[in-house]
Amino acid sequence: MTTLLASPSAVVGIVAIALALAAAAYLVLGPRPARVPLERRRPRSEPRSGLLTGATSATTSAIDRVVQRRGGPALAAALERAGVTMRPQDFTLLVVAGALAAAAVGLLLGAPLLALLLAAAVPLLAKVYLGVLASRRQKAFADQLDDSLQIMASSLRAGHSLLQALHAVAQEAEEPTSQEFARVVNETRVGRELGPALEETAERTASEDFTWVAQAIAINREVGGNLAEVLDGVGNTIRERGQLRRQVGALSAEGKLSALILMALPFGIIAFLALASPSYLAAFTESLIGYAMIGVSIVMLIVGGLWLRKVVSFKF
Repeated sequence: MTTLLASPSAVVGIVAIALALAAAAYLVLGPRPARVPLERRRPRSEPRSGLLTGATSATTSAIDRVVQRRGGPALAAALERAGVTMRPQDFTLLVVAGALAAAAVGLLLGAPLLALLLAAAVPLLAKVYLGVLASRRQKAFADQLDDSLQIMASSLRAGHSLLQALHAVAQEAEEPTSQEFARVVNETRVGRELGPALEETAERTASEDFTWVAQAIAINREVGGNLAEVLDGVGNTIRERGQLRRQVGALSAEGKLSALILMALPFGIIAFLALASPSYLAAFTESLIGYAMIGVSIVMLIVGGLWLRKVVSFKF
């Protein structure tokens, strides 16, 4: 135990864990960007900041400069699509802290290679997490679009303007539709054109159906006509597409489950053999032929996974 604590790897691991916990504590308990700074509320008062707050603020500012030079807009767009209300530099700091903590765990276990793998896995997991959140948000927006169009059409028939109809959707719809429509209303109130705001919303939610809605509204604003009837027609088309999408999803569910089982089967067999007969798997790591077989199996597994994904994925 004394040797473990005195080793350089353990010391580095403990320091990395401390830095990660400090950064995470600042993000959770630190000041929120929405609050008005003390120096603005009290010009004559001296700003009071602790050592941890100052160090973390400096780190965040440095990360912000790096992020702005290297993919800052892309990260901001990914956070918007996922509905994460966090600044890119704060999210990057959180990922860096997680990577340091994961590397520290690997160093404490006495495996530098494991530490590198764990540190590299944290950004990948963060990207996958944002992708999952964005996918869920886009699916929820697509499912709520039919009801949103009905609310807009009813508001227009009641004599309200288009902006009032959008505001009604922002007030009555559920998340994330209410948040997206509220953003459109706020952008138009500060002087932005309605058409670009709707098109950006369609791009952010990756909704082809809402692209049709934006185009229908833009055409109606140019040529005139009864927008409520236009929205009813678009809503009927979207409703039929949604029914077809759900039918296809139900019919392809069996194929997706089979693909998941086939992809998980090799890993399950390897785990069983590692517990039941470790010597059987050890033969693959004792010769060049064994490593070649492992490489070929990985390539075949990737090709099979891509093929299965193509088979069970439908676009219409």
